[in-house]
Amino acid sequence: MRYVVPLADAGKEGRFGGKSASLSQAIAAGLPVPPGRALSVDAVESVVRGDEEAVRALEGVVDDLGGCVAVRSSAIGEDAQDASFAGQHSTLLNVRTHERLVHAVREVYQSAHSASALAYRKRMGVSVEPRMGVAVQQLVDAESAGVLFTHNPATGEDERLIEAAWGLGEAVVSGIVIPDSYRITSDGSVVERTPGHKDVALRPGPEGGIEEIRVEAERVDALCLSDAQLQALHVMTLSCEAAYGDRLDIEWAFADRRPYLLQCRSITR
Repeated sequence: MRYVVPLADAGKEGRFGGKSASLSQAIAAGLPVPPGRALSVDAVESVVRGDEEAVRALEGVVDDLGGCVAVRSSAIGEDAQDASFAGQHSTLLNVRTHERLVHAVREVYQSAHSASALAYRKRMGVSVEPRMGVAVQQLVDAESAGVLFTHNPATGEDERLIEAAWGLGEAVVSGIVIPDSYRITSDGSVVERTPGHKDVALRPGPEGGIEEIRVEAERVDALCLSDAQLQALHVMTLSCEAAYGDRLDIEWAFADRRPYLLQCRSITR
């Protein structure tokens, strides 16, 4: 049994879960996905049971991925078109040791059995028991990050809506800042730029995990994306649409002026 495989080889959703399979598809399409590894649902269950072989298989994963990783849920059915499970399962950032990785895998597994996740499954008509795979990726130490919708989720218009903030994208997803907002046409023309109020940023902590830091006063209300970065996101979005189709919800990050694709799934209710 192969407990850990390169993320590029995790194309079978039934073994590795929705997120790992989706990221494998993105890698095959040449999209800028951070390097990673995938654990199958069977491997995750073995780690949770304390199987020594499965736990040993995780040794070296953190170091191979640069010493600092994100551990993401990849449940069967996650990121599906009719049920994304957005916000229901755990993501742990800036995991730096083998011991913390083992703990993170177990925590992600347990999140699928939380009261809110089980209630979501019931509400969406998902009757099968949750089975959880895990994606482990090199953490992008983002200068700016956020989300992009290929159709405006508020109006349904055929335009890109981007929300962005300084640092890691969890600041946008969790709502701890008012993000910048950008509207872009499907051909890449910028229609509107609205500065947010980004007084804090989330950064990797020196001992693991993430920490909240104050943003310099002159940058709190300054736009965090340049025209060149907006164009780079537009180009990446075109590639996502070619690989996945339309009506997408994309999570992205910039590091060293380069865009990274962190997640791509269908826009859901």
